[in-house]
Amino acid sequence: MLVVGNKGENTVSFIDLATGEELSRPATTARAPHEIAISPDASLAAVVNYGDNLIDLFDTTTFEITDTIDLGENTRPHGIKWLADGRIVASTEGGRSIVEINDPLDAAARTVTGIKTDEDGTHMVVVSPDGRRAYTTNLGAGTVSLIDLDTDTLVRTVPSGAGTEGVDLTPDGSELWVSNREADTAVVFDAQTLDRIATIDVGRFPIRLLISPDGKHAVTSNLRDASLSVIDTETRELVRTIPVGKDQISAQVTILFSRDGGTVYVAETGRDTVAEVDFETGELRRRIPVGRQGDGLAVID
Repeated sequence: MLVVGNKGENTVSFIDLATGEELSRPATTARAPHEIAISPDASLAAVVNYGDNLIDLFDTTTFEITDTIDLGENTRPHGIKWLADGRIVASTEGGRSIVEINDPLDAAARTVTGIKTDEDGTHMVVVSPDGRRAYTTNLGAGTVSLIDLDTDTLVRTVPSGAGTEGVDLTPDGSELWVSNREADTAVVFDAQTLDRIATIDVGRFPIRLLISPDGKHAVTSNLRDASLSVIDTETRELVRTIPVGKDQISAQVTILFSRDGGTVYVAETGRDTVAEVDFETGELRRRIPVGRQGDGLAVID
């Protein structure tokens, strides 16, 4: 199943991937649903409401909201991860913070801890494999921040480039890869120190970056090219470009790999579709209709 946050109409699309059929399109409690995270048992989808300070929890069987988490002063949540130990970690632009949510399924025991970056545009987030460190890209500031989740403290913030947005970690957690959408670059950092290792030129306006499940490739989603730039993570060289759309009218944003790495899903917010691309061949298999301005993606496979 594919889950899509439709930011232009405040709904979430649940799509059967076998048939491409939309199973349900429920409304969110607030405005501009964006990024989505799936619970460890795949029973729930957490959807941030970027236009507010709320995270909705949807049942992935009934498609109904089971609970809504209030983030308090941490407004405009955007990036989100649901960790194997049950915690949720999200980034919030309005709060200029990372939030750590313990016991998200138990409203009585739940705690929401905000950890300040004090950087403009705290936008996307990724968490180390051991769950002890969070990394966030600060879009307005052009920086990357490292947060210690054991102590709930900011460790370090470093410059990355103009329009720092996309972010991911290699599977072993040793390298942090970031895309700078206004500089048209991808940057590699040492994940422990945030020392810069390499800078690679990619396509135009790389708004997202994702590491393949096998760790062999980094992929940027290039909004102005409507393409994917594929980088060899060992040689740090751009090895190919996959065309997805014809031009920036597609408003291509979020990308997501299937678990086996064979498929890339590409949110085309200008088309109200999600493109399904064969990663090995670059073939566009199909376009799946979703709601208006579908952006955030999650997959249950």
